[in-house]
Amino acid sequence: MRRPHTPGMTTLTAPRTAAPPFGRTAAAMITPFTADGALDPDGAQQLATRLVDDGGCDALVLSGTTGESPTTSDTEKETLLRAVAEAVGDRARIIAGVGTSDTRHTVSLARDAERAGAHGLLVVTPYYSRPTQEAVGHHLRTVADATGLPVMLYDIPGRTGTALSTRTLLRLAAHPRIVAVKDCGYDPLKTAKVLAATDLAYYAGCDEQILPLRALGGAGCVSTVANAAPRAVRAVLDTYDAGDTAAAARRQLALVPLIEAVTGGEAPGTVTTKALLQHLGLPAGPVRGPLLAADAELTSRLVDALRTTLDRTADADTAVPAGVPG
Repeated sequence: MRRPHTPGMTTLTAPRTAAPPFGRTAAAMITPFTADGALDPDGAQQLATRLVDDGGCDALVLSGTTGESPTTSDTEKETLLRAVAEAVGDRARIIAGVGTSDTRHTVSLARDAERAGAHGLLVVTPYYSRPTQEAVGHHLRTVADATGLPVMLYDIPGRTGTALSTRTLLRLAAHPRIVAVKDCGYDPLKTAKVLAATDLAYYAGCDEQILPLRALGGAGCVSTVANAAPRAVRAVLDTYDAGDTAAAARRQLALVPLIEAVTGGEAPGTVTTKALLQHLGLPAGPVRGPLLAADAELTSRLVDALRTTLDRTADADTAVPAGVPG
């Protein structure tokens, strides 16, 4: 049972023991397109199978920002979801991104996702129109009321222009189907206050925050770089949960070159991720405008960063713990 919430008050609670509602290692999966820019359902199934069966991801987020949700149609989103659910739906949690700046449209997408086999919904705060906190809360509760699926809120004010306030999060946590947050708010104090006062499962939406958030009580991550290096991402959480915090830190630091190259701002994560997957011979295809594909120079830097991260991850695997004779 959820604890009652008093806005403005923070009550410390015992560490979480319940299983995370959306797994621990979720990939923010790209949406593969064919060479002519059409949706590639077969490629999506191939990539999803690789991420789950070979990469160790126990969840996939579809039609998020990395999945080019602003430029895929409602029909494409449903087709993508059905294809991925058919490929891996019994072996991983499938979370459908349904957030838009229109409440009615978001509700419609949520209902479509439920019918298509999603296990949960990712709902971003409405963007561009900059609604008040009261309006944001009403929007998110309306979407959560529209289906029987659990909801992961998406707090990313750098893209939407509207952050979820601590007070709003505390209130939304009382909703029986709002169970998690994808945290890209870069506000560690707010995150800590909500973690301390609610049962919301927090997922790092920024790869550099995977270990810090897990150490604070977070449930896991929704990772962009997991598209290219899923096992390296999962290893951070596995090692920490095994009790080896020093090794977990080494693994998180090993990811830094790849995180910086993919999400550091030189180009959007969709662009950089698709360039890497194309280099690896995996389904990706072009990006849709207004995005532009990575050029040869950027692709070379991305490949170098991936190689460096994988080398450092291998070194972390063989590192001798401090105080142990070599």
